[in-house]
Amino acid sequence: MIVPVTPIEQNCTLIWCTRTMKAAVIDPGGDLAKIRSAVAQAGVTVEKVLLTHGHIDHAGEAKPLADELGVAIEGPHEADRFWLARLADDGRNWGINGVPFEPDRWLDEGDTVTVGDLTLDVYHTPGHTAGHVIFHHAPSNFAQVGDVLFQGSVGRTDLPQGDHQTLVNSIVTKLWPLGGETAFIPGHGKPSTFGHERQWNMFVSDDALSA
Repeated sequence: MIVPVTPIEQNCTLIWCTRTMKAAVIDPGGDLAKIRSAVAQAGVTVEKVLLTHGHIDHAGEAKPLADELGVAIEGPHEADRFWLARLADDGRNWGINGVPFEPDRWLDEGDTVTVGDLTLDVYHTPGHTAGHVIFHHAPSNFAQVGDVLFQGSVGRTDLPQGDHQTLVNSIVTKLWPLGGETAFIPGHGKPSTFGHERQWNMFVSDDALSA
């Protein structure tokens, strides 16, 4: 379930295990009332907060939500400590509530996270930020990719610690091998599939990268 939050319309996502009805909130950047409403509507119990990266629209209110629910925060990779430490300053600049914190668990390549009976694989995908991670559930061909890849575009790399070639490498070496049939929810905009983006995305399609 996608819950758009903050003035930047970030895709906070609620995922859950249908057997246990245990859930995770991915990237609760703000608008906690909307997130609470989505949790109530789904009838699930949130057991953790997951973060793809440390930008204000994704992580600004992760700490208040986790404290309110009494759950742990897992992610992102420790290289995003820089962003999590400056959430209050960035929040003032964007008009978003930002609460600095350190997660209960940093994530790295090869780690897994659990949501009820579900197990999601973690991939370290730097480029948009140095510590960006994505979450992949292989049995359902689903991924939550934060701001690495969008429908028709890719994450911006003009912010501190961003690097365009590193981002492209992350997409080609980490996302494409997961399979073209994999559907993904990006940090902004509409869902898509890796196959569609590999064919049509003007930044990272096979044709664009071979030109």
